Amino acid sequence: MTYKIRPVRADEWPAAKALRLVALQDPIAHLAYLETYEEALQHPDSFWQERTAGGAEGALGAQQFIAEGPDGEWGATLTVLMEEPGTTDWAGYPIERKQGHIVGVFVQPELRGIGLTEVLFDAGLEWAWARGAETVRLIVHEDNGRAQAFYRRAGFVPTGRVVPLSDKLDEKELEFVLERD
Repeated sequence: MTYKIRPVRADEWPAAKALRLVALQDPIAHLAYLETYEEALQHPDSFWQERTAGGAEGALGAQQFIAEGPDGEWGATLTVLMEEPGTTDWAGYPIERKQGHIVGVFVQPELRGIGLTEVLFDAGLEWAWARGAETVRLIVHEDNGRAQAFYRRAGFVPTGRVVPLSDKLDEKELEFVLERD
């Protein structure tokens, strides 16, 4: 199958919501996302509309990319958030350089292993570099070995920064970065 990699459009919020809900039902969702399926179900449509518009085509602070199949179905997604120096991230750490932050990576289980993650990452990185990012980072759960292996193959390296999960004190997330060439 051939997939088109593109940014979402603001009016596609129902599809963005649907794909997020599928992602949150994945068996490893508890390792990959900071939100549960049950929590996401509670969001009103206005939440999904704003979330999608904030990462839609033409947005400056974030971009959500999808892999769209020939049938129009969305097979995979990732979002890149731009983080500006002088601000703090979601965990309270200071942002020292302009950087991209990859979040919300998901590939439908039946499409894993066919290269969608690689092309999504290429699109996300290209978008971040074009906006002046000096580095791109991501945070991954310490027990998500499959994701960590992919990130390493893609050139990301662990920084040694550990991000504790506030509601799960015995678990932690690890920061990986890719420096711009």
